[in-house]
Amino acid sequence: MRQRLAIIVTILVVIGALALLSSASYVHVERTPDSEFTPDRSTMNSGATGTRALYDFLHETGYQVLRWREPTANLLASGAVRPATFVIIGRTRRPIEDDEATALLQWVAQGGRLVIVDRLPDPALLSQSGDWTIKAESTGSEPYGVSADDLEAMTSGVKKLMPAQPTVLTNGVEAILPSRFVSVIKVKANSHAQRVSEAEQVVTGVPSEENSDEPAPLPATEATPAEPSAPVVHVAEDNGALLLDFAHGKGRIVLLADPFILANNGISSADNLQLAINVVAGSKGLIAFDEFHQGRSASQNALVAYFAGTPVVAMCAQIALLILVLIWTKGRRFARPLPLPQVDRRSSLEFVASMAELQERARAYDLALENIYARTRRVLARYGGASNATPRGEIARRVSSRSRLKHEELETLMRNCEDVINGAPTNAQSVVQLAQRLRNLEGALGLRMRSRDTRQTAAKL
Repeated sequence: MRQRLAIIVTILVVIGALALLSSASYVHVERTPDSEFTPDRSTMNSGATGTRALYDFLHETGYQVLRWREPTANLLASGAVRPATFVIIGRTRRPIEDDEATALLQWVAQGGRLVIVDRLPDPALLSQSGDWTIKAESTGSEPYGVSADDLEAMTSGVKKLMPAQPTVLTNGVEAILPSRFVSVIKVKANSHAQRVSEAEQVVTGVPSEENSDEPAPLPATEATPAEPSAPVVHVAEDNGALLLDFAHGKGRIVLLADPFILANNGISSADNLQLAINVVAGSKGLIAFDEFHQGRSASQNALVAYFAGTPVVAMCAQIALLILVLIWTKGRRFARPLPLPQVDRRSSLEFVASMAELQERARAYDLALENIYARTRRVLARYGGASNATPRGEIARRVSSRSRLKHEELETLMRNCEDVINGAPTNAQSVVQLAQRLRNLEGALGLRMRSRDTRQTAAKL
């Protein structure tokens, strides 16, 4: 036991030393503040450029939301979770491949709703809408040297924008505040070149070159009678649209040109939160935020990712190594082989039980009584102060003189036992009665049984 205790104490000391060494050698790397130049738009990021505030708000207010951490091709898989809305926010860390974009647009064509929030979205996702081509263009401002935590720097020189028309996406929105890095969305007609200028004025609010001095009126309805499949502009500025949506197959694609409106650093400005809710949760059903292309796929272990950059992972590896070494050392022989202990399974009562069974089968009742009477006679002779060769009458007289037992009854019992032993006819019942009287005689005189009998009796119990 002491040896095992020493081993356990040694292992604990080694583990403690390794933990101290790991903690001492760990160099804490300060987290780089979020930057608009390299943003992290994940719903798991609580920094300035993240979207965790929007995700938590939707979850707490009863919307069905989840983080989609699988390839977009799984949207078409039968039996899989089928969200009603799929949201892609910002420039993703993992590029969207052509086959993924094809699968995503196919899912939209089957009735899905795709929300793209990006200043320069992937062109592969901007499918043509009938005779209309949609393209996002930068305003020329680049987020160099601007801290994402500085709201004033993010919105310097920016005016609030009012909705272009009352729609479902602008319900409850009076004005929104985009960032200074917002892009604009251009919509152009592919055919009927003579209507290009008119289409740009009606859909995007951008004046044509022929009539650039007059502001272009915005559409009063979601689609003009001449072009029922035309994109619908919801928020626009002088140079183009900020928010629009258009049909693709049986579904729709919503395009918002500034992630700042949904990000943690801008969602609280003006009516940005209300617009974010309308855009993301505009339709009923499950809302899936794309985390697969944000670098947080399901193949990555969540527990390892949580402790990444801390000494916990190294400590667990060291503990596992110690356990393997301990198992290896315990499994190796370090001395001469020892024979296995031979345990005697035989009981001391096996012989007695065997002899009793043999005597019962042979009806040798005299032998059974002889074993009991011989021991009792020796005990009575010792009790009366006589030898074993003393006649039974003298033994009975001496025992009677020292006890309250009657001389005649004791001598009669001894004579009956000797008659059976010497061959007198008897049966099992008579032998049992004689044995019982001998036991009662020993109990009345307070005679102790032999130590062997005591041990056998204890073993039986």
